[in-house]
Amino acid sequence: MPEHTEEKELVVGFIGNPNCGKTTLFNAFTGANLKVANWPGVTVERVEGSTVYKGRTLKLIDLPGIYSLTCYSIEEKVSRQCIMEENIDVIVNVVDASSLERNLYLTLQLLEMGKPVILALNMMDIVEERGMEIDLHRLPEMLGGIPVVPVSARKRTGLDVLLHAALHHYEEGVKDRVVHYNVELEEAITKTEEKFKEYYGELLHSRWYAIKLLEQDEEIIQYYPKAAVPEKVNYEKQIIHQKYNYIEEIIEDTLFHKEKKAQATDRVDRYLTHPVWGVPIFLAIMALVFFMTFTVGDFLKEYFEMGLDLFSGAVDVILVKIGVASWLKSLLVEGIIAGVGGILTFLPNILILFLALAFLEDSGYMARVAYVMDGIMSMLGLSGKAFLPMVLGFGCTVPAVMASRALEREKDRKRTIFITPFMSCSARLPIYVLFADMFFGKYAMLAAYSLYLAGVLAAIGIALILNYFDKERADGTLLIELPEYKSPNPRTIAVYVWEKVKDYLTKAGTTIFIASIILWFLLNFNFHGMTEQVSESFGASIGKILEPVLRPAGLGMWQIAVALISGISAKEVVVSSFSVLFGIGNINSAAGMADLSAMLGAAGFTGLNAYALMIFCLLYTPCAATIATIKKETHSWRWTLGMIAFQLVFAWLAAVLVYQIGRIFC
Repeated sequence: MPEHTEEKELVVGFIGNPNCGKTTLFNAFTGANLKVANWPGVTVERVEGSTVYKGRTLKLIDLPGIYSLTCYSIEEKVSRQCIMEENIDVIVNVVDASSLERNLYLTLQLLEMGKPVILALNMMDIVEERGMEIDLHRLPEMLGGIPVVPVSARKRTGLDVLLHAALHHYEEGVKDRVVHYNVELEEAITKTEEKFKEYYGELLHSRWYAIKLLEQDEEIIQYYPKAAVPEKVNYEKQIIHQKYNYIEEIIEDTLFHKEKKAQATDRVDRYLTHPVWGVPIFLAIMALVFFMTFTVGDFLKEYFEMGLDLFSGAVDVILVKIGVASWLKSLLVEGIIAGVGGILTFLPNILILFLALAFLEDSGYMARVAYVMDGIMSMLGLSGKAFLPMVLGFGCTVPAVMASRALEREKDRKRTIFITPFMSCSARLPIYVLFADMFFGKYAMLAAYSLYLAGVLAAIGIALILNYFDKERADGTLLIELPEYKSPNPRTIAVYVWEKVKDYLTKAGTTIFIASIILWFLLNFNFHGMTEQVSESFGASIGKILEPVLRPAGLGMWQIAVALISGISAKEVVVSSFSVLFGIGNINSAAGMADLSAMLGAAGFTGLNAYALMIFCLLYTPCAATIATIKKETHSWRWTLGMIAFQLVFAWLAAVLVYQIGRIFC
């Protein structure tokens, strides 16, 4: 029995297949506001939290969702490395009870590691709904006597029992091995264990290491080369086959009425994953999302505009009454309030977009998108799994770039990172809303939606070109779980939306706040001090240098050049920059848009120019946070800067083509 004191912190690792509800269960214990989505590859790093049970502190570690302990992807490497660490006291293996057969393969591998394992049967409510039954007495017996605890992460039931089992099982120690292989395999395992003892002495969990060596596991061979079996001897298929044979015995003895499983998911998937209709349905669903974003969002936005007008006017009156200096009044009203406030008025649109995306994710539909897109992605030398980061890019490019870790090959990860920024993140939405409403009227939603499609097409086109020059083609086969459809969890959606809204508000209060001050300074000062002529300011001087470069794209105004430069800090800043550059207090109101439209119109700026501007904003350099993330993921400034340069040139060429071709027809 392991020795411990009451004060010892118990370390519990949560591990399981993707979509088993592991992270939701982890959140229920820790209260952590983590990203929870009903698709594979969401959690790509170990996340730590803590809880207290009966006066005992438990450190909980949430690990990436994996299917096995064989290292192919980064998720599997991260999870296995953590589980192998000696400080993990207990492993909580979270399984989807409604898909028990698929989940048990990982369970058997964990049991072979020789550490205390608790089986958390999640989604038992779904099992009951389908009329299925699990023998909760026989199942633990067939798994070597480990605790099996029914829980529901969504309904938050069985949580105390699970913690009690974790603590008790740790004190009780490890049970005997579960899987007994045939005579040939058992002899091979014994001989390999003897080699371990001969060359490396007594080794904890030597049976598991021996099995991995028989499977020709590259990482284990690298650590223990002297104990490795000859390369021509590979027992992996036999080991897998015999594990699944035992899983079939378990299912036959413990799972009943499986034939009553609901067929609703299969019926819906006949249409949503159809090889012909799947893509049009996806595009139609996204069109509906953007229709709601514009119609409902614009309705709510009017109230935000009214509030901003009242606030801005009140501040202006107060500052005049107390005799504040004109430069400080200009900074506060025309710089900070106009810049930050103009962005906050887009909050309803952002809220509706994230609400819709959260609903689609938690319902189980987004995994279908990857499956549907697999055919297209395979032509690009990528699997449908690469489309998952691209879909994440509709929300924010930073986690989308990080999600590329789910891909096995480094070349595939870099290629996915390269094309993911072309997806329209939520930060670009304020730009689309502003210029689409100003120049396209009742067709504003279609104009904005076309930009999302243009981003997808640009990403696919570039990936196609990269694949053409790639001599080492990847296996395009997609192996992905399509989870059962379920009613989205209100709490999960609320957490997801609040986190996104909080990020947006934080950005407004930090990045955009600072950018607005810097921009105000650049527009009100030159080498001679403060100036009332904006055209003589630092900002104008910088913008005028870039005017000739942007003129072929229909963007030959120094104000636009300055706005685009400021957008590198955060894409929303492009809108706040226009507010500050043209001195419009509430740029998103009807009056503000009319004033801006008139100013731009006087310079010959039309709907064609506006669309070229939106295309440029869609395709050019991502925000500073994304650039930092790309550098972190690729470990190369050279690669990152090369990507930035390409995006700038590509955005300019695309905008030039749109504008010049458009002039022929307009």
